[in-house]
Amino acid sequence: MAHTLELGIDTFGDVTNGPDGEPLPFGQVLRNVVEEGVLADQVGLDFIGIGEHHREDFAVSAPEVVLGAIAGRTERIHLGTAVTVLSSDDPVRVFERFATLDGVSGGRAEVILGRGSFIESFPLFGFDLTQYEELFDEKLNLFAELRKEQPVTWSGSLRASLENQSVYPHLENGPLKTWIGVGGSPESVIRAAHYGLPLMLAIIGGGPMRFQPLTDLYHRALEQFEQDATLPIGVHSPGFIAATDEEAKETLWPHYEAMTNRIGRERGWPPATRARFEHDAGDDGALFVGSPETVAKKIAYTANGLGIQRFDLKISNGTLGHDHLMKAIELYGTEVAPRVDELLS
Repeated sequence: MAHTLELGIDTFGDVTNGPDGEPLPFGQVLRNVVEEGVLADQVGLDFIGIGEHHREDFAVSAPEVVLGAIAGRTERIHLGTAVTVLSSDDPVRVFERFATLDGVSGGRAEVILGRGSFIESFPLFGFDLTQYEELFDEKLNLFAELRKEQPVTWSGSLRASLENQSVYPHLENGPLKTWIGVGGSPESVIRAAHYGLPLMLAIIGGGPMRFQPLTDLYHRALEQFEQDATLPIGVHSPGFIAATDEEAKETLWPHYEAMTNRIGRERGWPPATRARFEHDAGDDGALFVGSPETVAKKIAYTANGLGIQRFDLKISNGTLGHDHLMKAIELYGTEVAPRVDELLS
């Protein structure tokens, strides 16, 4: 059944704990991510996005490979990233990988391009962090040319030029669906509109309505650049679903606290507090945590307030176990999705 609002899940392939409380091997985490994607398809969700990271607390460094495994076991769910760090990759190879995924999945591939919130890929692949902005700008410019699927003649300052080069395989069903992931930068919103690409807002802090000025800016910029005014906007936010609000919060909190503090030590954040967690799980926060009814109401509120067409729930939360994630995905598809449809109808 088609949803009024497209609903998806995102995962970073966090290294989760097993039943003994110890971290699972990377391989098992990857196999679990595939199972989560298969279940998402079975319960009728529209999209799974898999993040790219290059560090020990996340198992996925090559999302397209995992997405290919999911493609072989699913029928309808769309397959993409959350996000592809284009700045430290090669646009031609990114396009080729996703064109291949699109072919093997029967036209279900999408890519969300972004600069990424982690920087490990830059030294790993030999890129200069001082060129953070320039790398993304130039590579996005090339990627936009590749999407036209015509011989490309292109030149830049940070990557070798192309002279009348064709890239394969060609897609069967029109241009590769390509989103621009934005964390809150107006410049990034304008960039997405300039290229005529859908906008994916990562709302990971603050209330969803704080992002209203960005959606308004996107619509104004689309008009200014004479782009399609109906291009979709999506939202990516973390959360978790259980039978009751209390169960959801009590199950998530210790894993969320540990994850937030681990990353916070790297970035100079203050320690996580339960009071802040409770606020973020409330009406004016970025966490979509609670019972199916609570989460459905918050999704509908966000959809109405921001005028979005897609909502992706980042279901992975640090070491929170695979069994909890599977139950949350089941509730998302079987209870949250129909309730969101009712609320938005």
